[in-house]
Amino acid sequence: MENAIIGSLISSLATGAGALPILFVKGISNKFRYNLLALASGIMLAASAFSLIPEALKSSSLAILAIGLLGGTFLLNLLDQKLCNFDIDHSRFTGSLSKGTLIILCAMVVHNIPEGLSVGVSYGSDNEKLGGLIAFAIGLQNAPEGFLVALYLLKEDISKWAALLIATGTGLVEFLSSMAGYGLASKIDGIVPFGLSIAAGAMLFIIY
Repeated sequence: MENAIIGSLISSLATGAGALPILFVKGISNKFRYNLLALASGIMLAASAFSLIPEALKSSSLAILAIGLLGGTFLLNLLDQKLCNFDIDHSRFTGSLSKGTLIILCAMVVHNIPEGLSVGVSYGSDNEKLGGLIAFAIGLQNAPEGFLVALYLLKEDISKWAALLIATGTGLVEFLSSMAGYGLASKIDGIVPFGLSIAAGAMLFIIY
């Protein structure tokens, strides 16, 4: 339990750590932003293809893996549609943020859910090394994501410190979902393969 808490917390806080350079830079090119997105996607793809999916298949069957992958993509698509396609023009809480930035923030929060789930379920599996490996991989790709979120906020005339705090806050959602995933994996027998498969499917949906 202690390792799961520490690993999940460090992984989620990597989002804020990645946003720290925003305090010192004035702007970056579009090409550099695209490269950061590609880096984050590549790390997520590696974590899914080489860790989550093989471990789920090792401890279950191809049918369970397929159900979990499809379930993960369906679940995240549903969350994305229901939570991020709101009527921004009539919202009282938008302030000076543009519609595009609010959608980006919502998407970041939503997609941090399966990332946290993958970390928590991995810590709850029988493979002692899997949790630390997934936490490291997710934390590594959280860093460029945090930087990109902070950049979007700066474009909306948000102060640098406020942008840093908001970017860090989007990562904390990951910690909560990680603890939920660990709790489920620890208490419900046989759920680990499903959890790993669902997390992998959701992360593949994010990538593509």
